[in-house]
Amino acid sequence: MAPGASANHAFRTRRVAAEPWASAGQWPADALVRIAASPMSSVACVSLRPMTATTCHMSISLDGFVAGPSQSRENPLGVRGMQLHGWHLGEVADEADLIAQSWLLRPRGAYVMGRNMFGPIRGPWDEDWRGWWGDEPPYHAPVFVLTHHAHDPIEMQGGTTFHFVTGGFEAAFEQAIAVAGDRGVDVAGGASTVRQALSAGVVDELTLDIAPVLLGEGERLFDGIAELRLTPVETLHSPHATHVRYRVER
Repeated sequence: MAPGASANHAFRTRRVAAEPWASAGQWPADALVRIAASPMSSVACVSLRPMTATTCHMSISLDGFVAGPSQSRENPLGVRGMQLHGWHLGEVADEADLIAQSWLLRPRGAYVMGRNMFGPIRGPWDEDWRGWWGDEPPYHAPVFVLTHHAHDPIEMQGGTTFHFVTGGFEAAFEQAIAVAGDRGVDVAGGASTVRQALSAGVVDELTLDIAPVLLGEGERLFDGIAELRLTPVETLHSPHATHVRYRVER
């Protein structure tokens, strides 16, 4: 339990659905570096899916946005988008948020992300952009970036290599699966890439960190998703967010 926490704190309710296979993942330049350095909870997490499953972990507003409007180099998450991430950026002392951070930081075998998440450059590659995360990104695995413009792979410190895929989501996902091994794939974002993954039916587990914020405009996560059956299997509460892990039903 976090320092100063009360055992009967109303926000620390944790519900875990029984599963027959249960045992016991748009940022500013330094955000993921800070995530990687965040303290971790000592509380064991329930594994909702085998590690080979495909996961997705997104912060979202009450009105369904995962980023604000007017995204730019200066505002990677859009106007007020940072308000969605108070649960893992800055000084986090709530046990529920620390557990959710451990979900986000589970080691994965490969990642798929959209070009807008990788960086602010649009169109042809006209500068040596290497991502928001400094010399050692927190992925420590191959990352397959969707783009319309070919680019040589970028090898970073710590095991991360960015591979640029021009063949669309399906091609990127197939490449990720091929190298992920028993650690599985995470669809890292942003909104368009996650929608493609959900529409393709490849996501097994979706985690939403629902911030008590209304953005009003920006990038909606579920636009164009005609049908999605989700079963909540674990819920955590903090003053910063409600963290819900869903099983995606086929």
